[in-house]
Amino acid sequence: MKYISTRGQSEPVDFVGACLAGLAPDGGLYVPETFPSIAPAKPGETYTQVAARILSAFAGDTLSLDELEGLCEKAYGTFAHQSVAPLTQTGPASWQLELHHGPTLAFKDVAMQLIGQLYDHLLAKTGQRMTIMCATSGDTGGAAAAAFAGAKNANLVILHPFERISPVQRLFMTTTGAENVFNLALDSDFDTCQTIVKSLFSDRDFVTRVGLSGVNSINWVRIAAQMVYYATAQAALAQPIRFVVPSGNMGDALAGYVAARCGMLTGGLEIVCAVNENDSLARIFNTGVMAREAAVSTPSPAMDISIPSNFERLLFELSGRDSDVVRSAYNSFAQSGEAVLPENVTSRLACSGMKAASVSNLDTMAEMKRVEAETGWLICPHTAVGTHVARSLPKADVATVVLATASPAKFPETVLEATGRDCPLPDRVKGLRDQEEVFERIEPNLGAVRARVEEITG
Repeated sequence: MKYISTRGQSEPVDFVGACLAGLAPDGGLYVPETFPSIAPAKPGETYTQVAARILSAFAGDTLSLDELEGLCEKAYGTFAHQSVAPLTQTGPASWQLELHHGPTLAFKDVAMQLIGQLYDHLLAKTGQRMTIMCATSGDTGGAAAAAFAGAKNANLVILHPFERISPVQRLFMTTTGAENVFNLALDSDFDTCQTIVKSLFSDRDFVTRVGLSGVNSINWVRIAAQMVYYATAQAALAQPIRFVVPSGNMGDALAGYVAARCGMLTGGLEIVCAVNENDSLARIFNTGVMAREAAVSTPSPAMDISIPSNFERLLFELSGRDSDVVRSAYNSFAQSGEAVLPENVTSRLACSGMKAASVSNLDTMAEMKRVEAETGWLICPHTAVGTHVARSLPKADVATVVLATASPAKFPETVLEATGRDCPLPDRVKGLRDQEEVFERIEPNLGAVRARVEEITG
């Protein structure tokens, strides 16, 4: 199994190379040279067994199935629910796929716990030490901190937008007490953090010097790991499914697209990306235009993203894997802040089975209240964006599954404002607020971040 860049100007790499590199040298994202055919999950298979089988298809002969099963057992042994991603029925033909049973109460744990185990295993084999870097709009940073805290062969550097994530989200990334975890708070938005990370990856001398790797959803292993819960949901319901996916960087939705391409979903692909007032993804889908706009603050901060990174992978596929189209679009976007997609891409997008819809801040808050009134359940504001979109969809002879991406306990202030109810942390993390926070304020520019990373790596 080889991996190629969406921008077509980097040499193919193997699974280990794609995993440890994150971003390709030409600035593109790695994708498999061909998508493997993977048998759908069976009702009797455990989550760990399905995960190992999917990872094995992408790893080729790099890692054995037994090795992968062992890594998956360690990764998912930390989850509070033995099903890892259980389905909960919310209506006659509607469900929530609960992805918040990991150590930091968000869906990012599903992939990040596995990546932590995988990196530790691979780096121990090769004797390497790496600097893992990620930008976070809220949940990725905490999940990465939980996965890499205390890692023997890696430092973790997290960039987050200061005071633009929830206090509980911040606590998960700043209270590990681990000497190898460094939190840098920037007085800016997520897009600035992400742009700085990508700029650092484009400096190949810097990448080599500090051993840089990334675990944002630019990393292909994140996509592969997130395919698993689409496959297990399909096995559990045994009917065509319409997935509604709260979306920011679009990695979660792209995992569903890849699951379908690999043959793991039945009845065709139908994914609706639910976005908040940062609606660039919806505008791309509905107008065929990529346009840069400043991100605005919303009740669902993990989705406050104006440049959805993983659209690049979808564009690559919809263009017929034409890297010239991808390069042209992103060069135009970098220069002018706008790119008009070719007509053949927009026509394929229209019939791809993927859609997008946006939800206002007012509707998000109202949806949290409505769900609480109808069911007695509290949901997080990101999940509320998904359930609001699902509520508006036309009736169809399919099961509608909304991905419940985070626990409401991560957003107690928003839950209280929307519903009037307190939402305490679960017992397993209730001591989080008593831990000492460690993070650094830093200027939101490339030079300041580069200098700090160089200090960290010595």
